[in-house]
Amino acid sequence: MDKRGLSERDICTKFITPALERAGWDVHTQLREEVNLTDGRIIVRGKLVTRGKNKRADYVLYWKPGIPLAVVEAKDNTHPISAGIQQALEYADMLNVPFAISSNGDGFVLHDRSGQAAKMETSLALDEFPSPDELWLRYRRWKGLETVDAPALTQDYYSDGSGKSPRYYQMNAINRVIEAVASGQDRLLLVMATGTGKTYTAFQIIWRLWKSGTKKRILFLADRNILVDQTRTNDFKPFGGSMTKITNAKADPSFEIYLAIYQAITGNDIKEDLFRQFSPTFFDLIIVDECHRGSAKDDSAWRDVLTYFSAATQLGLTATPKETTSISTSNYFGEPVYTYSLRQGIDDGYLAPYKVVRVDLDKDLTGWRPEVGKTDKFGEEIADRVYNQRDFDRNIVLEKRTELVAKKVTQFLRETNPMDKTIVFCEDIDHAARMRQELVNANPTHCAKNKKYVMQITGDNEEGKAELDNFIMPESLYPVIATTSKLMTTGVDAKTCKVIVLDQTIKSMTEFKQIIGRGTRVEEDYGKLYFTIIDFRKATELFADPDFDGDPVVVYQPPVDGTLAPPDEVRDADGNLITDPELLAQALAEREAAQAAGAQTALAGSSDASTYTGELNRDTPARRVRYIINDVEVSIAAERVQYYGNDGRLITESLRDYSKKTIRMRYASLDSFLKTWTASDRKQAIIDELREQGVFFDEIADQVGKDYAPFDLVCHVAFDQPPLTRRERANNVRKRNYFTKYGDAARAVLEALLTKFANENMDELDNMAVLKINPLAAMGTPVELVKRFGTKAQYLEAIAELQLQLFTA
Repeated sequence: MDKRGLSERDICTKFITPALERAGWDVHTQLREEVNLTDGRIIVRGKLVTRGKNKRADYVLYWKPGIPLAVVEAKDNTHPISAGIQQALEYADMLNVPFAISSNGDGFVLHDRSGQAAKMETSLALDEFPSPDELWLRYRRWKGLETVDAPALTQDYYSDGSGKSPRYYQMNAINRVIEAVASGQDRLLLVMATGTGKTYTAFQIIWRLWKSGTKKRILFLADRNILVDQTRTNDFKPFGGSMTKITNAKADPSFEIYLAIYQAITGNDIKEDLFRQFSPTFFDLIIVDECHRGSAKDDSAWRDVLTYFSAATQLGLTATPKETTSISTSNYFGEPVYTYSLRQGIDDGYLAPYKVVRVDLDKDLTGWRPEVGKTDKFGEEIADRVYNQRDFDRNIVLEKRTELVAKKVTQFLRETNPMDKTIVFCEDIDHAARMRQELVNANPTHCAKNKKYVMQITGDNEEGKAELDNFIMPESLYPVIATTSKLMTTGVDAKTCKVIVLDQTIKSMTEFKQIIGRGTRVEEDYGKLYFTIIDFRKATELFADPDFDGDPVVVYQPPVDGTLAPPDEVRDADGNLITDPELLAQALAEREAAQAAGAQTALAGSSDASTYTGELNRDTPARRVRYIINDVEVSIAAERVQYYGNDGRLITESLRDYSKKTIRMRYASLDSFLKTWTASDRKQAIIDELREQGVFFDEIADQVGKDYAPFDLVCHVAFDQPPLTRRERANNVRKRNYFTKYGDAARAVLEALLTKFANENMDELDNMAVLKINPLAAMGTPVELVKRFGTKAQYLEAIAELQLQLFTA
């Protein structure tokens, strides 16, 4: 057998797999071939969407399903044995395993970073591959688990029989937590971006710890009923009768898995705390979902629960760890045992990328100052100063501004799809109510068809909250547009949300990430591959913040006297210390105004409230918190579209500029592209590779001209060469009379292919399937047409020469 003539797949089947079996690897439970690690990054330009190339390992070797040990990359026998080692190293790093292996069927190269081998890289014969027991022992030593006797380490994952398995990063997260618990850690933090399956990951963690007997009674804590109810009916459903939700005033000790919101188990004083009906050692494991929302603060109600059950292992789940001068997620739970970021999720294709429509309004940019004696719509004289973007919809309302925002959102939906689920984030409840009204007025036809087309979904609105489940359900058409303040910031699993509107001043990175997370879920069955952010408040400038998707930095320094915030410190709604002089002055002025009006400010923080509680009191205008102005015109000053770039930053550039940059990243010069093109046996493979990088040839052709082949579009857009049309290239070939070297029968085939290239935009001339399409199909079967050239090799040689003639400059 000539190995060099075998395909890569043949090398796997005939040589690599048998060698693994001889070494003791079970092909059914310990060996998986062609394992997809990622889905391929979603690339968006204009209205076009494509996926980049996915990452796929030829082999992943497991101790047990879900517990990977090694990656094997295969190459055909024309490559050296070590040709796949760098690719294997990349995949091994993704899977957090120490063994990366390459093979061409002659033997193996093993890269071992476990520190258990004399050399980091060694060559092995086919019959020298290590056994599962050997690699498992090295793996445990590498993890520091050699002497740990923990059944959870080898406990099976839950399987529903459908073949569903965790994604690579979920597997990493589950295994990292299990290993940490086995090592004796009792405070753990898991950071996973919104939409990456934190709850499913938590379920598998609980399942393995519970089934192995490591943790017998578990409490899952959240801060909203919707989070607990979704968890109970979806991911946690396999727990069945062993699970309960704590809803009444009496603790029932007969269950093993408990779900609760902390409001249901805590009261106003110690006597009312339901959780104290359980003994302090009752729970073995407590998982706190969205742990950044409360447990990070020393004086929070969450912390009372965690302190009471301090003997339990405690795991915090969050997409956005909070680190401020007074609040620290990692100070309590420790450094994350695993982090999977928004940027990683987008790069892997598991999260939806975004494009940003940035709309700047004139009054937001320049501010607005009332003329002397100017009064609002209720006759209240407006204090003389310049009001800027931070004032609008907080202590001053420009009604025409709200109207313009509603019209702009409506315009966008009309130009894309009026039925795309949309969340409009407003400053507060009052703003959300006014925005709902303006959106209703801007969409009379849709609202007449269904009164729920636009709904206000805020904490105080029972009708709106009742429609939250319908907004979330992909199958439910209505509501389409939801106006909100804080209620939908976190924990709302709206998979089909395609538009996020930011008309809210956002200074907290934590809140910003949570809001953006409402759109990051991918739902391909419903055409949800990306989402659009319409930003009216410059909130997307936070994308440029180095902390965006960066590692949290602990700045929490508890003072010796135990006081967390001196009386003269002012904090925003997220508990962050306000240090900017201008913001501080404004905050103090607002607090004084609120106190004078007898209102509560939002500076102490609330989950879904207006800046000040209480509605405007029209009977006592002197105590009104906001000015309401209906006669000041507002217009759009600037508008631009930005995309999520390969480096994770927002970019503002045309399709042609993006395509030029992308092509030149792959081919530094025209000469480099031409050499690659000429040497390639399959020209289409080059085009497909560029498509995977986001070069949309169809849309470029719309701008440059539809009569140009991808070859000319590349040369023109990337290297400024004058393009030739397909017909011009075909005529140039005919003029050279090079066909005369072939017989009449073969020449007829080449003429037909040339005509299809010129008239029908047929680019894949080197694809044998073209022989099955008329007029070639009418000339004979593919076998008969190939025989006109002698052999298949001679036919392919003729096609290669035809392409060479076509694309000669």
